[in-house]
Amino acid sequence: GRVSVKAQPRRRLRDLSRVDRRHQALQLRRQRKEAVLAEKRSLGSRDGPPHLVVLVPLHSRAAAHDTLRLLQSQDSAVVRVDEGRAGSFALLCPRLKQRWRFVTAPAGDLHAVLDLAKVADSLLFILDPADGWDSAGEHCLSCLFTQGLPSYALAVPGGTDLPPKKRIDARKKLAKAIEKRFPEAKLFPLNTEQESSLLLRHLATQRQRHLAFRDRRAHLLAYAAEFVPGQESDLVGTLKVSGFVRGQTLNVNSLVHIVGHGDFQMSQVDAPPDPLTLNPRVVKGQKRSQDMEVQDDSVNGTDEMEEDVKVLMKADPNKQESLQSEVVPDPMEGEQTWPTEEELQEAEASLKANRRVVKVPKGTSKYQAAWIVDDGEEGNQEDDDDEDDDTDDDMMEEAVSQEGESSEEEEEPAEEECETMTISECLRDDQYDEKVEEDEQMLERYKQERMDEMFPDEVDTPRDVPARVRFQKYRGLKSFRTSPWDPKENLPRDYARIFQFQDFSRTRKHLFRQIEKEETEGASVGWYVTLHVCNVPVSVMESFREGKPLVLFSLLPHEQKMSVLNFLVRRHPSNSEPVRAKEELIFHCGFRRFRASPLFSQHTSADKHKLERFLRLDAALVVTVYAPITFPPASVLLFKQRSNGMHDLIATGSLLSVDPDRIVIKRLVLSGHPFKIFTKTAVVRYMFFNREDVMWFKPVELRTKWGRRGHIKEPLGTHGHMKCHFDGQLKSQDTVLLNLYKRVFPKWTYDPHVPEPVPWVRSESALPVQEVEME
Repeated sequence: GRVSVKAQPRRRLRDLSRVDRRHQALQLRRQRKEAVLAEKRSLGSRDGPPHLVVLVPLHSRAAAHDTLRLLQSQDSAVVRVDEGRAGSFALLCPRLKQRWRFVTAPAGDLHAVLDLAKVADSLLFILDPADGWDSAGEHCLSCLFTQGLPSYALAVPGGTDLPPKKRIDARKKLAKAIEKRFPEAKLFPLNTEQESSLLLRHLATQRQRHLAFRDRRAHLLAYAAEFVPGQESDLVGTLKVSGFVRGQTLNVNSLVHIVGHGDFQMSQVDAPPDPLTLNPRVVKGQKRSQDMEVQDDSVNGTDEMEEDVKVLMKADPNKQESLQSEVVPDPMEGEQTWPTEEELQEAEASLKANRRVVKVPKGTSKYQAAWIVDDGEEGNQEDDDDEDDDTDDDMMEEAVSQEGESSEEEEEPAEEECETMTISECLRDDQYDEKVEEDEQMLERYKQERMDEMFPDEVDTPRDVPARVRFQKYRGLKSFRTSPWDPKENLPRDYARIFQFQDFSRTRKHLFRQIEKEETEGASVGWYVTLHVCNVPVSVMESFREGKPLVLFSLLPHEQKMSVLNFLVRRHPSNSEPVRAKEELIFHCGFRRFRASPLFSQHTSADKHKLERFLRLDAALVVTVYAPITFPPASVLLFKQRSNGMHDLIATGSLLSVDPDRIVIKRLVLSGHPFKIFTKTAVVRYMFFNREDVMWFKPVELRTKWGRRGHIKEPLGTHGHMKCHFDGQLKSQDTVLLNLYKRVFPKWTYDPHVPEPVPWVRSESALPVQEVEME
């Protein structure tokens, strides 16, 4: 018979002899080895980009300038120092056929360290010989490990002033300290030229660690930049950024993201002469000394850019990606349009079929006759319906007037009362400073978090507003796990502004497959190019002149568009302050950073996910925000800004999905107490306070804290008492609960501007959880 296609490879594998299988494994091993060697040889070679090494001091006493001086003192090497950029130079070794670029990360600038680590080939951590790293260095390491750590090396300059015996003890102590953070890492002392040569050799030959979010996108670190003001305004113009292409081929028609500044279009890509060629031209009047040549570049590299510039490619308006990030919703989209000819003919045919004879007064038109009703009962029914609608509207207006200006999130009355009682003006005097007020607020937040842990989702039924009005947007579910919930039901207006994929995983696989096949055309990896980036604000150039790194990433298709992103995060052990849902947080997602107010929800395999009011310390949660689309994998760091401007790392994780259909459900629990207990029935009070509310919530199933299930049979009296039937006898200390559910959506608070953080210092005012006492 006919053999299926899928069965052939398995049969062929079975037919391979033992020698053939060994030969095949040997070939695969050899291919992998050759791929690793080719990658090592291309990095820093004549055809590839220079080996980019970022120096990161991890201690306030770590001497970066001594390390730079030793690295510049290599024999038969050419050093090119960038003027105007302290701690940045290029090292060209024609004998070794290697070229390097060393950049020092500014001490205390977290954004600069993270941005440089996004594009660095290797990180060189500079440790203190006695302590290794301080608290600020520990914070920096935590952020770098979460974002993704490229290849690294540990250097320890100094320590020569100690006696030989104490020097060995200090080295052993330091090796023990780094064992936890850097297992199997080697410490490189850095005091002589020979030791610096060993360090360079290690950096050149060690295996490169890959970061997925940058390997699939073209990126570059600006070597030189020039700003050309536009014709209309001096504040916006064209930014000419020069640098070496890394990662993937750079296409001029794709969008480019300048880290910390936003998305932009490119107009053209030029190919200026390579400033770091392995055979540099000798400048007249410059002398060689000690087999080392030092050449100074111009401030912005404009001299290099002006001569022998070749235009590689120009943007095609028909193929260029659009900067549109949101859908502009049409308010008339759901309205009725003018009927077509077929619809008019169908309407006339239906009118003829439903035509009836009615006695009308003389002179009545057809339109007036259509509104005349024969039967008096139908008129009474319509009048009753109108009265019901009017009473519903009156009830709604009355409820709104009683609630006042309540928030859209429907915060619980109990929590609002708790806040106003604790932070009252009469308790504070003018002599209290701001720190005392912050401590009071922090104590109140700890109390709210502890209350939510002890009584999850429980709220008190309001007495001034009917429960059927206060909780009219909520519904009961037979089972939270299995009951259906339509993901397209009652969507907010913000959902008209976002983009959604029909099948996100299929689109992602298709894009990554195209990248692996290298089907894109453009500037290849290792080329020195100048990008003409359009409509860039002058603030980008000002930050570059101040010495901050300028990092560019090319965007994959659709990555400029807004959607709903879900991140899987876990609390960082260094921070235990309560973080409430819908608080403004700072996100570092892959190559982007932005501010948003997220929702927290449980991470489960079900189709509905329960909202969490606080970011839990003991569980992984899913964070949901409106943000630009990013294709995973991508790491995410969540920061919270203090009042003094510092950014505290509160959670770390990764991008889970881009899915607007993920249903986040807010649960409310109304509680009542058994008043009279019979065999399987009980009279429950304090859940509702009027008869109508009991009748309204009668279809919803009840449960108790001790595991009983039941339902409401009938109301008793007019004060909210009700007779309930359960599947067993209640205990007198049990509590009767009623669960209500509502779908919630994140707030549209996306802001791409993130303020620069103040140098980080460990906070000592955090209140330990054990000290919080519940009243």
